[in-house]
Amino acid sequence: MSTPMRTTEVLTTERLLLRPWLVDDAQAALEIYGHAEVTRWLSPDMDQVLDLAAMRLLLQQWIAEGARLPAPAGRWAIQRTADDQVIGGAILLPLPPGNEDFEIGWQLRPDAWGNGYATESTHALATWAFSQDVQEIFAVVRPGNTRAAATVRKNGMHWVGETTKYFGVELQVFRLRLADLDQAAPTALQPPNLDGD
Repeated sequence: MSTPMRTTEVLTTERLLLRPWLVDDAQAALEIYGHAEVTRWLSPDMDQVLDLAAMRLLLQQWIAEGARLPAPAGRWAIQRTADDQVIGGAILLPLPPGNEDFEIGWQLRPDAWGNGYATESTHALATWAFSQDVQEIFAVVRPGNTRAAATVRKNGMHWVGETTKYFGVELQVFRLRLADLDQAAPTALQPPNLDGD
């Protein structure tokens, strides 16, 4: 098995292992990033990966990028511990244009949707970020991506508005601070027209 260039923090949850990507994960990664239902929410930052060779190249780029990123930033493979399958990917990356804000995000293969894995991964990454003296993190969600908006709210993230500041497209912005991770905290505000009504 290939080894990553830099040791990204390995994070564990009740059902998941978040670990550095390996080039050997290319087939599993293609089942995520080669799926149109996943990547339609990532464009224009990332397009659908069309084949195994392109996925290997992208993983190599991510691994090399990870070697240059300061903690707590990184990219993780989400591996289900029950069967050791890679079911998704997660990120904690500086947001353009100023690279001052941290974006938290995840992508799961469609057959893993609806099981709480995104919520579990987000909570683990947020806990890691706050342990590294990060004061707040953000999720940027495409309008209409109700599944992602629901996931960030389950983790206590608060909707702060819409902007084109990041990536040049209209995005809903959610913010999380350490106190918001408390599961007993009040439910976060929701953006208007959440269900397209």
